[in-house]
Amino acid sequence: MRKYPVISEKELYGELKRYFGFSKFKANQLEVVQALLGGSDAFVSMPTGGGKSLCYQLTGLLLEGLTVVVSPLIALMQDQVSAAQELGLAAAFLNSSMNEKEIRGVYRRLHAGEIKLLYISPERFSSDQFRLRLKEFDPVLCVIDEAHCISEWGHDFRPDYLALSLIRSEFPGCLIAAFTATATRTVQQDIQTKLKMKNPFVVRASFDRPELFYRVSPKQSVLDQILAFVQDRPGKAGIIYRSKRADVEATSDFLRTHGVNALPYHAGLPDKTRLTHQERFVRDEADVIVATIAFGMGIDKSNVRFVVHGDLPKSLEAYYQETGRAGRDGLLSHCLLLYSPGDIRTQRYFIDQIEDEEEAARGRRNLDTMLRYAQASECRRTLLLGHFDEEHTGGCGRCDVCTDEASTEDLSVDAQKLLSAIARTGERFGGGHIIDIVKGGDTEKIRERGHDTLPTFGVGKGKPKKHWQQVLNDLLNRGALQQNGGRYPTLSMTESGRDILFGREAFQVVRRAQQAILIKKSSKEEYDLELFERLREKRLELSREKGIAPYMVFSDASLEEMAREIPRDRPAFLQISGVGRKKMKQYGTLFLELIDGYAREKGFTESRPDVR
Repeated sequence: MRKYPVISEKELYGELKRYFGFSKFKANQLEVVQALLGGSDAFVSMPTGGGKSLCYQLTGLLLEGLTVVVSPLIALMQDQVSAAQELGLAAAFLNSSMNEKEIRGVYRRLHAGEIKLLYISPERFSSDQFRLRLKEFDPVLCVIDEAHCISEWGHDFRPDYLALSLIRSEFPGCLIAAFTATATRTVQQDIQTKLKMKNPFVVRASFDRPELFYRVSPKQSVLDQILAFVQDRPGKAGIIYRSKRADVEATSDFLRTHGVNALPYHAGLPDKTRLTHQERFVRDEADVIVATIAFGMGIDKSNVRFVVHGDLPKSLEAYYQETGRAGRDGLLSHCLLLYSPGDIRTQRYFIDQIEDEEEAARGRRNLDTMLRYAQASECRRTLLLGHFDEEHTGGCGRCDVCTDEASTEDLSVDAQKLLSAIARTGERFGGGHIIDIVKGGDTEKIRERGHDTLPTFGVGKGKPKKHWQQVLNDLLNRGALQQNGGRYPTLSMTESGRDILFGREAFQVVRRAQQAILIKKSSKEEYDLELFERLREKRLELSREKGIAPYMVFSDASLEEMAREIPRDRPAFLQISGVGRKKMKQYGTLFLELIDGYAREKGFTESRPDVR
């Protein structure tokens, strides 16, 4: 029977500050660590930036024995191990980029008990030979990062993850902890079942990312729109997603010709080029990466300030995951989605090519959900969080719906015209046909079915088709209509739709005027900008000397706190969030000298001047 250490809450806080430099845990972290230390499996769903890695790194540090972390990509695990080593953790990895000598060195250190955290890929775990060798070290905890990849219901299913279902049978004394940032309850149950988890401690943290501002705009001139958005954020790190490789190249070329330090990333580039571009972006040597969805999961970069989708994502889960790569340090970041009717047609075309009807139906549901979000006239957080079974009252103050100038429009009569056409045609047709009826269209489908004799035929000919499409979208978003699946989805009314049709309920919508994003900074975001830039330069210099990413020295959030608090001595510097024992030893003197020199230059007489 394996024994687990008894560690008090006070001791846990001490270890947190000692290794990670934090004085307090983020929401749910303490409870997860305590559950694992108590010998319980755990399923943890936390948003990106919620501190998942700290949960298992601190636990692995305190458990007696080896913790194995299954990480999806080689580049990601290398960054994770480098970051852990910067904190003073005994971490290593085994992957296909290593030669035989390097692999033997890791096994030698494992036998000597010098490694507490071992990172591996799911492909390596699937090897019978590797699992046999792993038994020699009797791992105490197996962590599955990006655990949604094990579920066929998830947006990023990877068959290699299925081998992880062997953990329980081949390592019966090993705890299992699954971590993910995107899991509906269906995906959660699938993960727990496949991993054979025993009464796991379950955390479903809020999916809300209050530091992210969401905006959706119709495509007009997409390259010009992207350029304007990027130029409004000079020198900031950002990711731009395009659905096609050709669009990735065209966008990155266009940005570079306009002075933006942008690099492309897609599966058609040579492996070495992709890796070089990724490393340059992670190490702040390029401001913007333009990529297909092949980019992202392997990126551990905390200071991404914006994410742009130049095309409609395939699902709301994918959109949430991709926008979640911004603002991981908790600082304000922006997410822009551009889409057009052409995006919708393209996705529907590819869905129609899918032979497996169940998979095709799933694709249609995902597209419908994504469209409801993109075309919404209510708070985007309400819709986004609702998809993950979480309620939000709206009025978030950090999405375009809640901050743009708006007016309320009563569309009850127009809604009744559409609903009447749907009712009179037996609720058996899609939106395009219904709009054609209301517009008085001369189509073969209308003539064949005699729909040109309906009382609702032509009642809306005085308004453009775009108007009727928007009203239809509004009815769908309100839940007055529902789309029924299949290759050619049809519309039917809900109880709310019938109430609107018969005048028992008014139908009012909010119309927004597009305007610039203006958000008042909180006092937390006020800091000495000049000092911050000098600290960034020092960080970049040190990161290049050590061959690591800048955020591994200190995050932007730590630098902002330094530029706000102006610490002048070691005790004050140790109070900065992110300054732990090892970082104090490595970098404390260098940063304190810089800060003190700056303070003397500016004539500051105390640690915290007025920086406003």
